[in-house]
Amino acid sequence: MKKKIQIITTLGPSSLNPAFLKFSNKNIDLLRLNMSHIEPEELEKKIKFIRQFTKTNICVDTEGAQIRTKVLKSRDLKKNQNLNISRFKDKKFLSLYPHEIFGKLKPKDILNIGFNNLLIKIKSKKKDLITAKVIRSGKLENNKGVHVENRKIRINFITQKDRKAILIAKKNNVKHFALSFTNSSKDVENFNLILGDNCQKIFKIETKRAVKNFNKIIKNADNFLIDRGDLSKDISVVEIPKIQRKLMKIKKNFKNKKIFVATNLLESMIENNYPTRGEANDIYSSLEMGANGLVLAAETAIGKHPTSCVKFIKEMILSFKKY
Repeated sequence: MKKKIQIITTLGPSSLNPAFLKFSNKNIDLLRLNMSHIEPEELEKKIKFIRQFTKTNICVDTEGAQIRTKVLKSRDLKKNQNLNISRFKDKKFLSLYPHEIFGKLKPKDILNIGFNNLLIKIKSKKKDLITAKVIRSGKLENNKGVHVENRKIRINFITQKDRKAILIAKKNNVKHFALSFTNSSKDVENFNLILGDNCQKIFKIETKRAVKNFNKIIKNADNFLIDRGDLSKDISVVEIPKIQRKLMKIKKNFKNKKIFVATNLLESMIENNYPTRGEANDIYSSLEMGANGLVLAAETAIGKHPTSCVKFIKEMILSFKKY
């Protein structure tokens, strides 16, 4: 008999409703709340709302050590246009979170904003203001991930926002948590200290450093998630299939360890009611490699067909188990 393969879905505007939550009772193993898009002050209300309609377990996924944009208004930026970055939150300028990042940036740094969208290069830096130049046109939006292309910048493995969220979640008896941007066994150790023993933890592999350290990380934890989206900001997309297979191969040497696969499983279904053949093949390949679970993100958070996405994943799992 083949192992149980879990389904994790991300809640958002498309799925945080009574109908989807009731559907989750018999069809979903974990409901993911992504703290990158939720303020701690909203968390308790969301947890209580979810529990009115489902008994499915909730997983709070930390924001983690990621730089994000803070802007009041989205706007398109063209190549060679200048852009100002303020040390502080500002109505006119772009600012970055966590705030400590401003002090670490310097001229010639190249910032990739929002999944290979907008690319800017820092020209000059004053005490509280950075001037940058757009080197690839794109859209500047709020709360988008920022990757420093030309060098590594270390920031705290967990934010103050995450610490608040964890306290609120634990107070509301949430037992499942995910740590974004786990880079070392020390990160695992620190997260365990914060959460204690009475919780299920998933450690997310999202950087080149995490891949390099995976042999050590896997010895100190049981559950892992390969986030192919954030990983592709740090490693060429061409290398992602090879990296996924490498991590899965390492996992096979350890009993009772689990790996989940996330990002772009059913990207086309954000708009369409049925997936592509390529997506079906990707899901099946991930299951063949030994994935213990599949994670739907944008597909169920903001997509037009969240229920259909879950049903298709279930069909794929059933097909795999019959083979």
